[in-house]
Amino acid sequence: MIGREVEVDVERMSYGPDAVGRDADGKTVFVSGAVAGDRVRAVVDREEERWAHARASEVLLASPDRVTPPCPFASVCGGCPWAALSYPAQASAKRAGVVDALARIGRLGAETAEGLVAPIVSPSEPWGYRNKVELAVARTGDRLALGMHGAGEGDVVRVKSCMLLDKAHAGAVRSVAGALSFIANGHGLELERVGIRVSRRTKELEVALWDRPGPFPRAQVAKVLADALRPTSVVRVMQKGPAKARKIAGVECLSGAGSWGEAVGDERMRVSAPSFFQVNTKGAEKLVELVLEALRPEPHEEAMDLYCGAGTFTLPLARHAGFVSAVESYGPAVRDLRRNLEKAGLDNVDPIGGDAGREFPDTDADVIVVDPPRAGLAADVVRRLSEQPARAIAYVSCDPATLARDLARFAEAGTFRPVRVTPVDLFPQTFHVETVTLLERA
Repeated sequence: MIGREVEVDVERMSYGPDAVGRDADGKTVFVSGAVAGDRVRAVVDREEERWAHARASEVLLASPDRVTPPCPFASVCGGCPWAALSYPAQASAKRAGVVDALARIGRLGAETAEGLVAPIVSPSEPWGYRNKVELAVARTGDRLALGMHGAGEGDVVRVKSCMLLDKAHAGAVRSVAGALSFIANGHGLELERVGIRVSRRTKELEVALWDRPGPFPRAQVAKVLADALRPTSVVRVMQKGPAKARKIAGVECLSGAGSWGEAVGDERMRVSAPSFFQVNTKGAEKLVELVLEALRPEPHEEAMDLYCGAGTFTLPLARHAGFVSAVESYGPAVRDLRRNLEKAGLDNVDPIGGDAGREFPDTDADVIVVDPPRAGLAADVVRRLSEQPARAIAYVSCDPATLARDLARFAEAGTFRPVRVTPVDLFPQTFHVETVTLLERA
């Protein structure tokens, strides 16, 4: 019943923002605001036949792994739902989640999955590791409010700084929010969200304003932001279409470079605002290191990089392999890839724009990297990969469930088998975890 109070003994963290426990009747309850090991009083806000969801109202017995978050907004901001859990416990829970997904969804069994998953790698500090944050936008009457996405749907939390953002730029959140709120009240900005990308290595800071096509006070916005924080790039990203199917209608450079630059290992990359780039630069470097260690590409070998984005893996692969076929479906990322290859002086890469299934390279690769979005690999792509004569595949995943599903598909095909899964914590204070899986010929 909605609104009823329950006492819950919390057993573990879910793959999500909540903890999981059982009430006095043995019913499974997902609890927000609790951590593994707590005993809490909670109020049910959703009730199903086999489970319920509740919000913790009182901690009756604190877990030994419960900590006081250094960020005063952690309980209301959606950016760090695991901040009340000690970092060692976070890391342990993430590895356990990968093992569980492989055992259940991948049908590997608990013992095999446990032996397959390596210790979790933590490449960065638990706080101040992000190179990007996105500000939510809310309008009350004629006034615009910008802040962090709240834990509740549609909530906006106004903060002075974000402790997840690189420490040298933590105050950029307040500067951008204040500048845009000021100009919005006089010019009626219809912003949908605002992205801030920063780099301690290149000293670059980009502000990306996401809105719909139409009139826009370009010069005024550029000037106010320049006065507030001296960005190296200010861009406007115009979108069209329904909320769940937005398409890029155009990108305008309002000032500066028109893109953001970052150093990843020995590579310098430029990334446009719509393009994906890992929010943890040290984490991205660790992924590259793990992929190269797993594949060990040789100068005489041919490589394939599917879902390659702006070239995070493509560039280092091209330094080691003889030739790389790189496939990416997102137009802005393909343009970034071509630009990064040109600036790096690499001419042994074939950049292919299109879906990995439809534009699967007509070549025989020796080593392969796949880094798909959260949905994982399409069944047809798994089939095509299984037909390759490659000696090894490195599968970079941001979702243990879809990784496990895809490994089960590889097992059915019978060509490749996983020999090592390494969890990498790119997202401390959250439930997300990246993995690098090495598959070799069975």
